[in-house]
Amino acid sequence: MKEKALLRKERTTMIKIIVSGAAGRMGSRIIALSRDIKDIHLSGAVEHKNHPALGRDIGEVTGIGTTGIKLTDNVRNVTEKADVLIDFSSTSATIECLKNLADRPMSVVIGTTGFSKDEIGHISLYAQKAPCVLAPNMSVGVNLLLKVLANIAKVTGDDYDVEIIEAHHRMKKDAPSGTAIKMAQVVASALNRKLEDTAVYARHGLIGERTQKEIGIQTIRAGDIVGEHTVIFGTQGERIEITHKASSRDTFARGALKAALWVYKQTPGLYDMQDVLGLK
Repeated sequence: MKEKALLRKERTTMIKIIVSGAAGRMGSRIIALSRDIKDIHLSGAVEHKNHPALGRDIGEVTGIGTTGIKLTDNVRNVTEKADVLIDFSSTSATIECLKNLADRPMSVVIGTTGFSKDEIGHISLYAQKAPCVLAPNMSVGVNLLLKVLANIAKVTGDDYDVEIIEAHHRMKKDAPSGTAIKMAQVVASALNRKLEDTAVYARHGLIGERTQKEIGIQTIRAGDIVGEHTVIFGTQGERIEITHKASSRDTFARGALKAALWVYKQTPGLYDMQDVLGLK
């Protein structure tokens, strides 16, 4: 009887979330979709200090109607009401949020990309105090693809050239995408290579023949492309191409909300979507 009571309690636990980057493309979709999940309640919305909508109701800003939640520029203003921070902002804004949470660590889901090594180090230190999901792509499809890529690379080995092509909308600030880098890291690890030694990010002019162990990562920026990634394994006489195309940001937003429900129950540590989806 006690076990059944505990299960009922766990199912009805309401997770209160803060969204950082709340007025952005991803943040607004996370806020909109959170209303459809009975175990999640939006309790805070954060944007950068110069955002023109600061002080306004985040529901009105994102077009979902009045929520009673005002957009603030400091996560500390809303931490008392929350369990999990979901961050889709900028690298500097993410680190600032984590610094402001230093005296009250909470579970965090980070979908922001483009971090430097030092910034990743800061996130890792924070994760010693609270559970943190850090993932460049939160869609189920991409994370299944990451698992498949490692298996393909192990079988094809050095006999197949590896090329990764990614395409996103013209407003994306970092390149290559975090997802493309993660794909390259997965392949490089499966092939026992160091990505920093073998990655080729651009080709121009008389560059000579392709080396056997390089991993090409090419970038396209155009229009309103949500996100497309293709990995090519090519050898003499054949090639394998695996492509993932996202037609809506909602797939990433749903993944972030799934991660929020999962990370709240974890112990401190640095996790990714492979952990969330049970793919490890």
